[in-house]
Amino acid sequence: MIKVFRTACVLSTAAVLFAGSAIPARAAFPVFGKKKTEDLPARKLTPAQSELIDKAIAREAEVVKAIQERSPLVETYIQNMKPDPAMLQVPASDEHFLGRVDFKKVLNGDVYQTEDAHKNTGKLGFFKNSLSYITNLNKELHLQFNETGFIQMILIDAHGFDRNEYNFGFVRNDFLGTVPTMVFDVEPAKGSKRGRFFGRIWVERRNGNVVRFNGSFAGTQKDYKEYYHFDSWRTNVQENLWLPTSFYVEESDERSAEHTVKFKAVNHIWGYALKAPPSEAENVDVQVQGATDVSADAQDVSPLGAQRAWVQQAEDNVVNRLYQAGLLDAPSEFDKLMEQIANNVLAYNNIQTARPIRVRTLLTEPLESLAIGNTIVVSKSLIDTTAVPGNNNEQVNNLYAILAFQVAHIIQGHRLDTKYAFNDRLLFPDTSAFVRIPMHHTDKDNEEAAKKTVELLQPKELTAAASQFGLYLAQLGERSKALTSLDEPMLGDSLIKDPKTRTLWLQPLVSTGEKLDVANLKQNAAMPLSSFLRYDPWTDQVVQMHTAFEPLLSARDKMPFEVTPVYLRLTYYKTPTTALDQAAAAAAAAGANTASPVPASAPAGGDTTLTPATNTAPPVAAPSAGAPPQ
Repeated sequence: MIKVFRTACVLSTAAVLFAGSAIPARAAFPVFGKKKTEDLPARKLTPAQSELIDKAIAREAEVVKAIQERSPLVETYIQNMKPDPAMLQVPASDEHFLGRVDFKKVLNGDVYQTEDAHKNTGKLGFFKNSLSYITNLNKELHLQFNETGFIQMILIDAHGFDRNEYNFGFVRNDFLGTVPTMVFDVEPAKGSKRGRFFGRIWVERRNGNVVRFNGSFAGTQKDYKEYYHFDSWRTNVQENLWLPTSFYVEESDERSAEHTVKFKAVNHIWGYALKAPPSEAENVDVQVQGATDVSADAQDVSPLGAQRAWVQQAEDNVVNRLYQAGLLDAPSEFDKLMEQIANNVLAYNNIQTARPIRVRTLLTEPLESLAIGNTIVVSKSLIDTTAVPGNNNEQVNNLYAILAFQVAHIIQGHRLDTKYAFNDRLLFPDTSAFVRIPMHHTDKDNEEAAKKTVELLQPKELTAAASQFGLYLAQLGERSKALTSLDEPMLGDSLIKDPKTRTLWLQPLVSTGEKLDVANLKQNAAMPLSSFLRYDPWTDQVVQMHTAFEPLLSARDKMPFEVTPVYLRLTYYKTPTTALDQAAAAAAAAGANTASPVPASAPAGGDTTLTPATNTAPPVAAPSAGAPPQ
């Protein structure tokens, strides 16, 4: 199991993600008192509503069974908050956890063995026990493990979701995205044990699957209640199969006169169908009909060509291995747009490379980028937080600067260790992926790349990129002291040069942008997390969200780099209808290194989707960002 652990959580602002018992009073949790049981308003369910509840109970058992068969990647990111006079509240500290959880062991009630995080060497140490992701997280949060914590945030009740243990009351009909649902209030029945779900469920009306549930728990084993609340969402990943995707946790600070949030956290789950991508050779028939043998016409390889081929072999091995581990996205249309931007940096500077630059998305929260040979990897959150809407290509300018930093590494020959051209060096478990492949550049290489980046952004077509990204960096520098976990890369290069002084590798760009002014509503330096991309938890392919433009009404609306509530636009899974669609879907499900196209065009109405530009004509067409309506 993979796990990345950041600095110890501050006790006074411990994010209470997991139910616990024997909590000391000094932990100062939001509400702490005797559990009170209140019956739902008496309202007899109609036959149709009662039938849907029966379906939901049966389908939930199937979801539990499906979860037990898989070991997906699970990522938890926590932000402890503090009051702020201008923005109401800002992050005070943060925590980041990444792990692969074996749910079969967890749900079968196996004994939990805790692996001390500090015994692992290096900042990227990992847990050796797949169950330790949960137990160690609880340990750092000063909580004793209780199955109604983490597990119940993705599964309502893994062992007792039925009419004997719960009462149901109909609320209303509702739509979540395009999915029609019935909404029910749920509470534990009288006499049921502590730790049961108490809240609301959304049941889709076609097959009775629970697609969202929202609430808290009915108490700990010592008759005390610890009110922390969550909102859990699922995705229809296959026909009639809805699997947990994300949940949001938030608690208010009871001591705050303005009712600020004490902490907020988000959890993402993906990699349900992780499989090794087949090599190209496995997809080629031995007997090729209608082909002409031109092998005699092939050119010999020069020494320089051999060296470059050797580097590419190492690059391909590492990229495929990280994809197999579920850390990189499946290739997508969005990655192609990023490749256009990267190659435009070269085109505007009249620089040629032996091979085109490729771009992939790292599916994790920390802000980082890296170059693996000629493949640039950019973390999802770095893309999300730079997705500033506007009429002046704000988003694409940010992406030009981000990619230029890694382009500089590539053209300066800061390459990956070619020992990975030997494939046997990559034959290790997924839980060791980061430990075995240190890919961040040295400080010397980053210094050289930073200077080169400033040069690469000199062409007139890219001068706006320098100033736009300079504003983003100014906002990051202002928040970096609190967001140490978000700024600490897992395998690549951070934007922060020195966390103590809060200096950045691209510090010269800050002076090229306008001065950071939180009160200026026309200035939007950085976006919240999860602002632009979402991914399919089954295929691991990223897609652009089609979000409407939201005007800023006050400084409190900005929320740069912050966790925000999860609200997914749910849709039903669509079975491929054409032979081409079926082949693409099969390849994605099998983990092949190909992906079906995702439309890049944006609908009208203020959508903030990245789309190909029509107002520039470089050698490669540049994308442009969406903009607010005029």
